[in-house]
Amino acid sequence: MQIDDLDTPSVLVDLDRVEANLKRWQDYCDRHGIANRPHIKTHKLVEFARLQVALGAHGIACQKLGEAEVMADAGIDDILIPFNLLGRPKLERAVALAKRIRLILVADHAEVADPIGKAFAEAGMDVEMLVECDTGAKRNGTQSIEETVALARHIAATPGLRFAGLLTYPPPGGQPNVAAYFAETVERLKAHGIEAPILSSGGSPDMWTAHTQGWVTEHRSGTYIYGDRMQIRAGCIALEDCALHVLATVVSRPTADRAILDTGSKALTSDLAGLNGYGRIAEYPDAVIQGLSEEHGHVDLSAVQGPRPRIGERVRILPNHACPVSNLYDHVALCRGSNVETLAKVAARGRLT
Repeated sequence: MQIDDLDTPSVLVDLDRVEANLKRWQDYCDRHGIANRPHIKTHKLVEFARLQVALGAHGIACQKLGEAEVMADAGIDDILIPFNLLGRPKLERAVALAKRIRLILVADHAEVADPIGKAFAEAGMDVEMLVECDTGAKRNGTQSIEETVALARHIAATPGLRFAGLLTYPPPGGQPNVAAYFAETVERLKAHGIEAPILSSGGSPDMWTAHTQGWVTEHRSGTYIYGDRMQIRAGCIALEDCALHVLATVVSRPTADRAILDTGSKALTSDLAGLNGYGRIAEYPDAVIQGLSEEHGHVDLSAVQGPRPRIGERVRILPNHACPVSNLYDHVALCRGSNVETLAKVAARGRLT
């Protein structure tokens, strides 16, 4: 199959770029002695998770339990879920999952940790648990080193749980806070006779300075596999290394300055993230996808010099944020040059629970 044989909208993934991106990051991690634990929420493909592990990743991270179940079914046997698990159905599934793989969970409060411990203790098992710390992102996480140490001690004393370390997701530029936070927390835990073997940080925007975090033992990056406009702006990937594009068709040219694509909010992410437009059209970089309705992408052509797109023309769009785009499609086309090697099932798509 050729790319020209695909209908639109379709997701194109450049395999040469994916492989180069994965190798570049794994080489960096190996060089600096950092365990690479890639976040599969970006691609949701079992093929790429297996490739990441084959290249040297120390397991994977899955944001949701459903993603982890899919990856375990595919043979991935070391999975971290950096998201609080709550409720009996999820805890029953977590226990079942832990019977067949190494599973690492997180908590930022005893009210999260205790039910997990109870579920595992009743099953005659225990599970590794990290304390999630808020080091500036203002999302989940304990709010002080004192809270972190107290929760770590609580986990270490709770049947069904094994305290395994600390986890954080810092905001861009937040590595100095991570290094200082982890250093002080580790020393305080040692005073209580508690070791923290895993010190996990994450994020693609600052991935190339992960080695400056000092105390971090592993790093969780996701978007690095594909890249997108957000990561270009962050400086972690170059335009020519971005591997995922959405193939679209120009379905209307109502005016000289406006084109309509068949890629609306159901085909492109609605994340603007402070960028100009909802994606970059490779063939017309000065055009702006200024609006999305459900099925229509509204393109402003007023800044385009020279030829403008014609009705029926096909274009490639680099999305603002690759991760939600992956979750919009059942399959993606894995390509080398103009050849489509396979249509890969996005196996963990829609696994929101």
